[in-house]
Amino acid sequence: MNGRTYGQYCGLARALELIGERWGMLVIRDLVLGPKRFTDLQHGLPRIPASILSSRLNELERAGVVRRRVLPQLDAGVVYELTEYGGELEPILLQLGLWGARSLGEPTAGDMFTLDAAILSLYATFRAEFAVGVRASYELRYGPVTLHALVDDGALKAAEGSYSDADLVIESRGSLRPLMAGELTTQEALDSGLVGLIGPRDLFERFVQLFHIPAPPQLVEGLAVR
Repeated sequence: MNGRTYGQYCGLARALELIGERWGMLVIRDLVLGPKRFTDLQHGLPRIPASILSSRLNELERAGVVRRRVLPQLDAGVVYELTEYGGELEPILLQLGLWGARSLGEPTAGDMFTLDAAILSLYATFRAEFAVGVRASYELRYGPVTLHALVDDGALKAAEGSYSDADLVIESRGSLRPLMAGELTTQEALDSGLVGLIGPRDLFERFVQLFHIPAPPQLVEGLAVR
């Protein structure tokens, strides 16, 4: 912590004191998928100054959210990883990411869609109730970013890289958010060239059912209404 407090005896206030500093939650986001070196974190957060990243890591370490671990001698390095306490943030982070995705617009110039963000977006939008009895493998290509998603009877495993013999390959040529939010139909996405497919069309329909962003809030004169 940096010494600033809200002066509130409240769990939410305390949580924000621990993790609410600028870049803090994004550092945690990039550690949810596993330990990373300092340079790995810099790669995923290219706009963060090294001094700020170091400060955030030190603060999170003092708060018991992150710890350092020395790798075996052959690797000769240090990684940062979430503690058990820090790992409890994962479902909260996914829910918060899904909540924020409802208000995402089109990406602007300079916006990055990193590998970790892509993987976590699948976990955040996955609807396990629609995956019961479903077994399918997907490879997703977002420009230079390639990942895969394995759906197995209500469970999801997403990770970096291509997947040999994937049931369906989806090549994205733009943000998939309008499709996943139901603002575009699968036919419109294909006709517009937003996506290209290698594999059966019905698995694309299934993908949109499995990975879904709830409808965004309606705005009236600057106020959100339900």
